[in-house]
Amino acid sequence: MLKAENHIKKAIFSGGGTGGHIYPAIAVASELRSRFPDVDILFVGAKGKMEMQKVPDAGYKIIGLDIAGIQRRLTIKNLLVPFKLLASLFRAKKVLKDFKPDVVAGFGGYASGPLLRQAVKKNIPALLQEQNSYAGLTNKILAGNAEKVCVAYDGMEKYFPSEKIVKTGNPVRKDILDLSSKREEALSHFKLDPNKETLLILGGSLGARTINNSVLAHIETLKKSDIQVLWQTGKFYFQEMLDKTSDKDLQNIKILEFIKEMDLAYAAADIIISRAGALSISELCLVGKPVVFIPSPNVAEDHQTMNAKALTEKDAAIMIRDSEAEEQMIPKTLDLLQNDEEKNQMAQNIKKEGMPNATENIVNELIALVN
Repeated sequence: MLKAENHIKKAIFSGGGTGGHIYPAIAVASELRSRFPDVDILFVGAKGKMEMQKVPDAGYKIIGLDIAGIQRRLTIKNLLVPFKLLASLFRAKKVLKDFKPDVVAGFGGYASGPLLRQAVKKNIPALLQEQNSYAGLTNKILAGNAEKVCVAYDGMEKYFPSEKIVKTGNPVRKDILDLSSKREEALSHFKLDPNKETLLILGGSLGARTINNSVLAHIETLKKSDIQVLWQTGKFYFQEMLDKTSDKDLQNIKILEFIKEMDLAYAAADIIISRAGALSISELCLVGKPVVFIPSPNVAEDHQTMNAKALTEKDAAIMIRDSEAEEQMIPKTLDLLQNDEEKNQMAQNIKKEGMPNATENIVNELIALVN
């Protein structure tokens, strides 16, 4: 039974811009509400960003700040950034004054900057959660003021004060925690042959051009191989990939725009190809199967490469650079499928990196701050 002083009555969650910031925040908010059903939760995001839709869809209130980051190219929009930052600081101050939270949690992204800066000034306990192995700019700036920084990787002392770091892991979906019991259902759902090995290729919800083109480049090899493939193209590339393979008679390759039942896809897979976003990696560590990572080069500070390297250095995955994927991705993956010893060792090593209780761990830290 929690003591009365531990009870969180009001909490603000901030962060966004990408799903990698939004979904962990929603997961932690939901865990907090499961512990304290009467808790009042407010989100603060950036106007025009995806959190303004995703957060209400999850059942939470959100306030949008008129804030934007500095563009990397020369543009007139950069002249507005200081004014937007000042306006957001004033707005964040008013939100805190009106809402009076017991605790504030920032998950990265522009909006968490003004909010946490103002929270610290008002002596409101503040926690940061950093999803990647390479810390984001907002979190690096705010770390000196926050009381706790929850991370998912070792070696984060180079970005944050060591005494504030707690290794909690990244929040992930709960339905992937017991995949072995779902294998039969998974094979049936995707109409797969239980006697053949399955390659799962993930391009994300929108898609990854390099991964899709790398499959296309070796489509004949895959077609003739003795494996079956679940190829998730993403919505931007689905029709294009269908058109480009329409004359191929791909009986062992299933082309999918989007996979809703990711737990079943993971359960069916024997080996997986994926980008190296922080949440994907956290999920794949719990899945515990051999993975070939193709880090996206189109992300800040090349953090996906850093994420993947954190695993390849422990022999827990293979990484192929985006620029080399078209030539190497499919051949190296097929070679790995033939090597049972390497596959098993890789699966064991990546499983060791999984942190299934991340969401609960972060909520525990929030409660400790309020106490």
